[in-house]
Amino acid sequence: MAVAPLTGSPFPPARPDVERLQAYSAPLEGRRGLLRLDFNENTLGPSPKVVEAIRAIPPDQYAVYPEYDGLREAVVLALGGAKSHLSPDQVGLFNGVDGALHAVFQAYGSAGERLLTTSPTFGYYAPCARMQGMEIEAIPYHLPCFAFPLEEIRAALPPPGAQQQAPRLLLICNPNNPTGTRLAPARILELAAAAPGTLVVVDELYEAFSGDSVLPLLAERAQTQGTGDAFHSLPNLVVLRSLSKTAGLAGLRIGFALGCAEVVDRISRVTGPYDVNSFAVTAAFAALADQAYVDTYVEAVLEARDWLAGELAEAGVRHHVDGGNYLLIWPDSPVADLEQGLREAGILVRSMAGKPLIDGSLRVSIGTRAQMEQFWRAYQVLAGLPDG
Repeated sequence: MAVAPLTGSPFPPARPDVERLQAYSAPLEGRRGLLRLDFNENTLGPSPKVVEAIRAIPPDQYAVYPEYDGLREAVVLALGGAKSHLSPDQVGLFNGVDGALHAVFQAYGSAGERLLTTSPTFGYYAPCARMQGMEIEAIPYHLPCFAFPLEEIRAALPPPGAQQQAPRLLLICNPNNPTGTRLAPARILELAAAAPGTLVVVDELYEAFSGDSVLPLLAERAQTQGTGDAFHSLPNLVVLRSLSKTAGLAGLRIGFALGCAEVVDRISRVTGPYDVNSFAVTAAFAALADQAYVDTYVEAVLEARDWLAGELAEAGVRHHVDGGNYLLIWPDSPVADLEQGLREAGILVRSMAGKPLIDGSLRVSIGTRAQMEQFWRAYQVLAGLPDG
């Protein structure tokens, strides 16, 4: 059969949804050797046990496709073992949580269906929805404290049997990036229970810095109900976790999706068979086995976050801090000037210019106390603040 000639384009056009899409990209080049306070990464790197494990990989294994035996079990063990009421088939392995998000949308998002989420939130949600031709309903957080718009979200979830079509996906980042907004896990479970036809995805990448996870409540429910299955009563709930922000594996790309086995299976069907590489698998095993390293790092971050928030308050600098390993600062001088000045001082931060509700602010990731003291000294000079 003859192929129709292209009209007006020297190359085959992509799907219309892709042609209309602007690629999601982040300024990730030229960051080596600087103090990285721009992408909420672990600022120290992984556990020495991770480094040791990777160095021990024999060269002949570079030529072998990765194997995943035991990794799902290791994730379950790290999350509490039998007490978690999770099973290995409820754990999906992905090339970072970005890969998990992409797979969720590919498996469950169709053209004309609706993504319900909040605004502002993680910037990759919207491109994933647009790739599938989905409509986006992003409900703003409540000013001045960026409180979660719980009643508005509830109102956007019609009860079963209603004439209004339910959203296909509800995506909640908890704590939210970039506002740090926290939503009590019990409220998330209530939302999922009220909308059985909606896949409720909870992005818990920053959970370690607040403790706001739905998993303990799901385990308690499974124990009380005697089901032995954390997702038995809420099969429409998916929880995303990563080893990037706490364990320092952002460069190796490993993430997890936790949910009922049937949903995890569907999400995994749209990924490649070897999307997670062997180095990430080895690193994940070692990181999951060294929870003490993660706990120590998280404790240091929280102490540094409290210290910096205190300095900002004392200096009268407008800021917002809640959950997560980051906070927002509104400088009196132009954001672009502060961002560039800090870069020239060897410190990277992230401008929130153009983002709803937080335009004019900087998002500053939190590292150790020494690192935040370095940031604060540079910021005081650039912003013309008195020293001490």
